Amino acid sequence: MSETAHKRRIAVCPGSFDPVTYGHLDIISRAAKIFDKVIVLVSANLEKRPAFTLTERLLLIEQVTQQYENVVIDILEEELLADYVRRVGADAIVKGLRAVSDFEYEFQMALGNKKLCPEAETMFLTAAADNMYLSSSIVKQIAALGGDISSFVPPEIQPVIATRLRRPPVPSALDPDTKKRLMQQVQQFARTIGKEGSQE
Repeated sequence: MSETAHKRRIAVCPGSFDPVTYGHLDIISRAAKIFDKVIVLVSANLEKRPAFTLTERLLLIEQVTQQYENVVIDILEEELLADYVRRVGADAIVKGLRAVSDFEYEFQMALGNKKLCPEAETMFLTAAADNMYLSSSIVKQIAALGGDISSFVPPEIQPVIATRLRRPPVPSALDPDTKKRLMQQVQQFARTIGKEGSQE
């Protein structure tokens, strides 16, 4: 066979994955069926304050992708995505799309990456219907308030995510004794007003 026939098809699936969700895993699993090798590339999002470090995110993804023999996890640091794609010899960049709002941003990124790395194509995979609303931001908001995240992230990483993101209860500015004393003062004031009103 020709050299082209033996060439492995490699895809890079980049994202912040902070944390990884069922939506991410849906895109990863579908990409794994299309390509011979999928590199899930954990990258920093400079516009957001991360809940997990790059290494922690890598470990979480490794934990929930063990069933995919052709999926590996890597970290993008101090390097352009286009340069990384070229360096590893990838044929495609795989991104998931949830809505039209996603497409506008991702389309701009795809054009930029194509300019920087013409040999690689960007492939968009639409999110499954159940994951159209799902994002890492939503998971973080729910977990921060102690909500149930079992529908959004795999069970093996739920405890880690819940523990990290759960906000401690905000202490009351008033201790119980102060609250009781103030309540007694309010009640006394109400009784005083009531007496003055009856005398009129």
